[in-house]
Amino acid sequence: MSAAPAMTLAAPAKLNLFLHILDRRADGYHELQTLFQLIDLSDTLHFTLLEIPDLELQCNNTSLPDNDNLVLRAAQALREHSGTRLGARITLEKQIPTGAGLGGGSSDAATTLLALNRLWQLDLDLDTLAGIGQTLGADIPLFVRGRSAWAEGIGECLTAVDLPPAWYLIITPPCHISTAGIFSHRELTRNGSAIRMADFLAGRSRNDCEDLVRRLYPPVDEALVCLGRYGPARMTGTGASVFARFDSEAEARRVEQRIFTAEHPTLAKAEHFVTRGMNSSPAGNDHHISQM
Repeated sequence: MSAAPAMTLAAPAKLNLFLHILDRRADGYHELQTLFQLIDLSDTLHFTLLEIPDLELQCNNTSLPDNDNLVLRAAQALREHSGTRLGARITLEKQIPTGAGLGGGSSDAATTLLALNRLWQLDLDLDTLAGIGQTLGADIPLFVRGRSAWAEGIGECLTAVDLPPAWYLIITPPCHISTAGIFSHRELTRNGSAIRMADFLAGRSRNDCEDLVRRLYPPVDEALVCLGRYGPARMTGTGASVFARFDSEAEARRVEQRIFTAEHPTLAKAEHFVTRGMNSSPAGNDHHISQM
């Protein structure tokens, strides 16, 4: 008796290189502009086909709910859309911090859609998968399509871009920030101006969530102040992660070493990563379905 088909995929994180909030729609979503940069910091997901309609999830992060995880919700949505009677056993190895503005949950969900589309032999195209993902989260279509992108609308109108090579130092203070809480906050700026790529390249961009998050979460403000001493620092998404761009890995690691020494002891509990920008996601490549 042969073993069940299985596959393993990486689920990359992202940075919002800027975030302009243009308006609030009647449905509660926000019109925005942003530039998504994929990075090689990633979670890892393992999938094994089940011939029965069960969905099982195990995760190394015990703080994540097992019964309402985006991974399970994505799998359930795909099964409902397709009508398949197959199932899957999924193991999620988290490395991307949660509640950090790095898109880990959305990327995990997108990777689940991509993987189960193959394991269940559904042959759905990316437009269909992105549409299913969008019902679960505005960032999921980005990871389904697997390209760094200029985004508009609520984040679903994506134009793939090729960004120049870059390294990033990311600092994530120990605080979990609710995206829904920030976007619904009465003090959030919602009248930002639309820009073009040339404006971004000229430095005429910002993160419209940053001022509010800095007031509400002092550790984020502290991380921005510390990182800002070594170059332009910005918050990604609704936080809590902040980042700065460097031309080389060596330069990024030198700054990392300077910050995470006695020079800045108050950041001792913050997570930190040096990571490379990517234009394409490894989850978007064709992966062989192995017999394990």
